[in-house]
Amino acid sequence: MKQKTINIITLGCSKNLVDSEVMLRQLQAAGYQVYHDSEQPADIVIVNTCGFIFDAKEESINTILGYTRLKSEGDISQLYVMGCLSERYRDELKAEIPEVDGFFGVNDMHALLSALNAPFREALLGERVITTPSHYAYLKIAEGCDHQCSFCAIPGIRGGNISKPIEQLMSEARFLASKGVKELLLIAQDLTYYGKDIYGKRQLSALLEQLTTLPEIEWIRLHYAYPVGFPMDVLDVMHNQPKICNYLDIPLQHITPRILKSMKRGGGGDKIRKLVQTIRNKVPGIVLRSSFIVGYPDETAAEFNELKQFIQEARFERLGVFTYSHEEKTPAWKLTDNVRPAIKARRAEELMLLQQEIATQHNQELIGKIMPVIIDRRENDFWIGRTEFDSPEVDNEVLIPVNDIPLEPGKMVMATITGTELYDLTATI
Repeated sequence: MKQKTINIITLGCSKNLVDSEVMLRQLQAAGYQVYHDSEQPADIVIVNTCGFIFDAKEESINTILGYTRLKSEGDISQLYVMGCLSERYRDELKAEIPEVDGFFGVNDMHALLSALNAPFREALLGERVITTPSHYAYLKIAEGCDHQCSFCAIPGIRGGNISKPIEQLMSEARFLASKGVKELLLIAQDLTYYGKDIYGKRQLSALLEQLTTLPEIEWIRLHYAYPVGFPMDVLDVMHNQPKICNYLDIPLQHITPRILKSMKRGGGGDKIRKLVQTIRNKVPGIVLRSSFIVGYPDETAAEFNELKQFIQEARFERLGVFTYSHEEKTPAWKLTDNVRPAIKARRAEELMLLQQEIATQHNQELIGKIMPVIIDRRENDFWIGRTEFDSPEVDNEVLIPVNDIPLEPGKMVMATITGTELYDLTATI
């Protein structure tokens, strides 16, 4: 019998990517030839969707419609949709896009496998088809979220926080290490809440201590820390364990007390300022990535200017800015989305222009320093790598002229920083 082929298209965040990788491994074990985000012809396509904000939903729907056209033209035989958009709008999608053979939510992997005559294999728990470059991979340590931030649809889509046991995560990390992974990127909706549901207390520091014992793993990177209730013992582990990158992704969202209260973020501006300073004091040289929302309902010019002043003072090395997206079935849905789109866009642009200046100054301070760089790929006449201060796809890259230097992805080299190009660095070995 001809081996059937399946192509999974992943949209949205790295947490979705891990779900796709697990699904690929199960399908592979069932005898399918599997592809990921491939241009290769395939009999069956699965679109793993994002449904977080308007732009992501629009991208997901456009992608689905593109594959319905391919199905109508006979280029693919079956089309399935999974993930957050399916979880959030399953009934509406079924009615509007009947060409899709099945819609499956975020916890419906077993059902989708069954539809494809592929039994779920418990023995493969912890195994994945790695779709990132083989030297780094994401380690999802928990599902869902217990916080009720007013702007966020995630708890309604993925439910409350469910941590994976340390033993299970260690098994998965050992599998990744056996495949050549050198850098683990820890992800969850809130890393710092890890363990509270199954151990009765936050246990991120205990997990980190265990992960650092794996000899093949050289870097461990932390993404998505929630500021309220931040476990300070994590900072001690970061300071004492050289394998843990001096890098922390901690989305703060805003700084003014009224907006933070309306966002249901807890704490307040003064507590956030104190936390940022504490992190910098306890982990000298740490690089902080944060993200902020502009244009939240009733955000005044004065409140925006306070946020802008805070960013100027805090001098985050890495920063993302998002315009508020008014999402149904979130606590903020009852508010009036009354900041005009043009004002949202202008405020976002102002913050990013400010961040360009800050990032350029940070980069210029690195010129002349010798730093470890992990090589990700080659592009034309340059090896492209990253320092421990940079996460793949979202942060700075280091450009090293090839000059017949025999490198390869995953190689760790010592490089001298020679210059800056806005967000990126140039270097020589």
